[in-house]
Amino acid sequence: MRTIITVFRKEMVDTLRDRRTLVFMVVIPLLLFPVLFRVMFSVEKSQSDKARNRVLKVACVDNGAAARFVAMLEARDDIELEDGLPLDSLLALVRSDSLDGVFVVAPEFDDEVAELKPGRVDFYYKSTDDRTIVRNRLQETLEEYERELLDDRFERLEMDASIVDAVEMKSHNVASMEERVGKSVGGMLPYMFIIFCFMGAMYPAIDLGAGEKERGTMETLLTAPVNRFHILLGKFGVVVVSGLVSALVSMAGLYIGVKQAPEIPPEFLDLIVKIFGWHTIALLFSLLLPLTIFFAGILLSVSLTARSFKEAQSLISPLNIAVILPAAIGLIPGITMSYGTALIPVLNVSLATKEILAGTIKAPHLILVYASLTLLAVASLYGSAWWFRRESTIFRS
Repeated sequence: MRTIITVFRKEMVDTLRDRRTLVFMVVIPLLLFPVLFRVMFSVEKSQSDKARNRVLKVACVDNGAAARFVAMLEARDDIELEDGLPLDSLLALVRSDSLDGVFVVAPEFDDEVAELKPGRVDFYYKSTDDRTIVRNRLQETLEEYERELLDDRFERLEMDASIVDAVEMKSHNVASMEERVGKSVGGMLPYMFIIFCFMGAMYPAIDLGAGEKERGTMETLLTAPVNRFHILLGKFGVVVVSGLVSALVSMAGLYIGVKQAPEIPPEFLDLIVKIFGWHTIALLFSLLLPLTIFFAGILLSVSLTARSFKEAQSLISPLNIAVILPAAIGLIPGITMSYGTALIPVLNVSLATKEILAGTIKAPHLILVYASLTLLAVASLYGSAWWFRRESTIFRS
């Protein structure tokens, strides 16, 4: 045990001296969420305010009908009605963003409305994510005009407007606010934690395997009169701790980012803090521990087989996809925790985290996740030990 601690302490000190490892293990996880939230909310607010406040350019081909609708458009201060534009170029102007929208009223509109039939109005717009607010602003006028026409009809027929409502349905969502928020934020959070856990363990694993072989210090370490497996456990512990620290620091960065975001309502922030109680954090940590051991075993095995630091990076880079893909699958709606998904590494952690944050995790599923992760962790440790014992692997050149 003393040998393991000695190797662990020595390798941890060397790891903490590496600036690149510290950047991936601490700096990026700590700063990413605060910077991301600040930039994201600032850009979104700026674009939303711009879309809400700017004057919209609109054309209306009325064909001599719907005079009241045209008057409503002209009366709005936030709409500039363009006249005299060629009819055949209106759609091209919308596509080129020269116009925000075009209304085309059918020639028989007034006759259809007079006969209590629906009058046709075609609305042409260019919809992208940042123009949804613009589209809604333009549709408001048309919807207001429709309400006025309906009021005229009910008054003409001497009918109560409520007669058209055959069913009054009131929806009641019995899911708690914790469940709804947990399900929504629980999709992205495990994805980020898993990625940081892998990234935090990656560079220490490369440095403690291929890096030492490249520097020629591996031979010196192996000539010491100690059990080779104890040396491996010391290195293994450094990689595991690095991955866990990276994941935990990312949680701290997330908390700082949420606290500093002025756009998040205080009641929502209180709910987030409530969801991330000590019990929840302990459960998440208990999931990350075997997952990090699994990552450490794979990363060290690959690093030990590589001849150089650069070769280890090349071999490990494709593994990023193998980690990102199952974590991303957990974001897909409809993919839920089951006895089958509980056995799939990385995906099971992603889905279990979502259920834990929502407070809906089932004990059999959680036990199965722990069992599968533990088996994988033991297997990866055994695999790295097998590679570490092979001199043909250690002394490759």
